Amino acid sequence: MDKIKFGTDGWRAVIADDYTFANVRRVAGAIAQYVRAESEPARGLVVGYDTRFLSAEFASTAAQVLAAAGIRVELAEAPTPTPAVSYAVVARRAAGAVMITASHNPYRWNGVKFKAPYGGSADPGIIHRIEVHLRRLDRARTRPRKSLAAAVETVDLIIPYLERLKSLVRLDRIRSGGQKFVIDPMYGTGRGCIARLFTECGIPCREIHSEHNPLFPGLNPEPIEPHVADLRSAVTEGGYDAGFATDGDADRIGAIDRSGVFIDSQKIFSILLKHLVEDLGLRGGVVKTFSTTQMIDKIAHKHHLLLHVTPIGFKYICELMLTRDVLIGGEESGGIATRGHLPERDGLLNSLLLAEVMAEKGKTLGELVADLSREFGPHFYARTDLEVELSAAQRLVKQVAEGKFRKVAGLKVTAVEDLDGAKMRFGDSAWLLVRASGTENILRLYAEAPSPEQVKALLAEMAAFAKA
Repeated sequence: MDKIKFGTDGWRAVIADDYTFANVRRVAGAIAQYVRAESEPARGLVVGYDTRFLSAEFASTAAQVLAAAGIRVELAEAPTPTPAVSYAVVARRAAGAVMITASHNPYRWNGVKFKAPYGGSADPGIIHRIEVHLRRLDRARTRPRKSLAAAVETVDLIIPYLERLKSLVRLDRIRSGGQKFVIDPMYGTGRGCIARLFTECGIPCREIHSEHNPLFPGLNPEPIEPHVADLRSAVTEGGYDAGFATDGDADRIGAIDRSGVFIDSQKIFSILLKHLVEDLGLRGGVVKTFSTTQMIDKIAHKHHLLLHVTPIGFKYICELMLTRDVLIGGEESGGIATRGHLPERDGLLNSLLLAEVMAEKGKTLGELVADLSREFGPHFYARTDLEVELSAAQRLVKQVAEGKFRKVAGLKVTAVEDLDGAKMRFGDSAWLLVRASGTENILRLYAEAPSPEQVKALLAEMAAFAKA
């Protein structure tokens, strides 16, 4: 049988290659075994899915396997954002959720995420136990049975979630700011969500890429450069104040300033942290992943906030949010969670919060970023993914961790850290992280520096070394 391995956020594979109905049944069967043996099956499970090819059918298959195992199942009636599925777990007091999605991956991919009873990413211990059940089923050559469709209840998970968002954001304050926005769900599950809230409240907006098209034509559903080109054009040509983009399952965010400048998740995280602490007077810990901007460290230090740094993967942020007094947690890839909602990424909520900050301050996103740079210094960031044999990528990471590099792009290495991959620091505002993928022949390079030229030079020199 094909080896199924869960990564930092579930299992993903190429549709019709490893991602097949048979393998989805295997994963669903393992989740059913876990819930029956180690959780509370009477509480039932929620099943959601995204807009990808056959996602509805894969979700129905998973739901029927779960129901056949004696678990009550509530299946989303339409493609639904991951944070809406997570919220349904908490609101319905379910034992967890199965989400059929490959998040921001290209259209050929699909996947399975498992959400725990607290409405967030399953912690590594839960994922390990699900994998143990999967291996047992495989060794026994057990084929999970399917239940009759009648055993699965179909429900609307979007309306309750939108009502939840209304309680967390001051839409009337956004309206009074007089700004107008472009919303880009990138053909994903965020379509119609923010636009509906804005339209109901009288906030001018335009939505693009909102039709159902599982090919995501012309882009990958990830809110980063270069996939935000259409959003940039819509904002600048239409004279809008900002544009917000969410990924395929709407848990990540990217933004465009009225000038057309892309505002990455590192800046968004910093803007939201500063707003929560300075404007709203809130206190609490801050969590960031190993690949996240140093600006977070500086803001936390200024306000004497306890800073936690975790390996890459939102499940580690979630774990701390459940056990510590954490105000906000975020990662470089666009996932941000705030206290009082869910220990979960939510691109839709964060889009609304950004609009709220703009209205509160009477400033554009570009002006908010300029404020950060004036106070904490300029911080520019970029990431490069290279196709490199996994063994070679791992050797390079080991070399960096062992201090083989003294200088990169003319910058002197002042410290090396190996929490997740290996990071070289060049003073207090520049760093380069080298990290091998856990499952693919991919070497990931992350860099931050006070100028875009330095970032480019750091990435280029290390990429050349890796290719050589």
